[in-house]
Amino acid sequence: MNHLKAKNSIQHIYKYVNIFYNKSDMNIQVITLFPEMFDGVLNSSMMWKAQKEQAVTFRIINLRDFGIGPRQQVDDTPYGGGDGMLLKPEPLFAATKDAKAFDPSARVVLMTPRGQRWTQATASEWSKRDNGLIFICGRYEGYDERIVSLVDDQVSVGDYVLTGGELPAMTIIDSIVRLIPGVLGGEKSAEIESFSDGETLEFPQYTKPSEYDGMKVPDVLLSGNHAAIEKWRQENSLKAE
Repeated sequence: MNHLKAKNSIQHIYKYVNIFYNKSDMNIQVITLFPEMFDGVLNSSMMWKAQKEQAVTFRIINLRDFGIGPRQQVDDTPYGGGDGMLLKPEPLFAATKDAKAFDPSARVVLMTPRGQRWTQATASEWSKRDNGLIFICGRYEGYDERIVSLVDDQVSVGDYVLTGGELPAMTIIDSIVRLIPGVLGGEKSAEIESFSDGETLEFPQYTKPSEYDGMKVPDVLLSGNHAAIEKWRQENSLKAE
């Protein structure tokens, strides 16, 4: 993606900011070196609907804009030696300050493998909070440890390593925003999903046609007997290990 295309793409994300700021239920800001990664995710499907319904405002902050010197440097070699580069403290502090000026109530969230494991229960809890969120997405070999002094929550999406914090941030944002009332639509949509109670996996579901390639929908689901259907669904819901 060339620079001009990326710039135009990001402007699409910003189009909701000035319209809905202070009207949305939640402000979510992301500090990243790759803002173009968020365009498709935040402006599609339920994330787009959430903005339209004024349930959320997204603001993407390019860390490079706070870089140092004519080259807008954001990283440097680690003290003590070692491979790779670390994100410098000055740009991260400046970008976080900018985000806090936009929403002083926002909690700062650092995406890191050593953080608290993200769960559906946590997503549900955060979706009900009154404060906004500021996600810091790491890159390269990590970040200067002094940035932690600004952080309210450290979060991990699992015991594996990714190239940066952008994909985990997208995952967490999606899991929170879809639970804000009015985003999914159906009142029961979130209640019957996997892990909605912290341990149960959602039951199997089927749609038309009732038979395809020799595979039939269970008769009970075609019966119209709501009590029997509910019993079948309970029996076919699994407990997560």
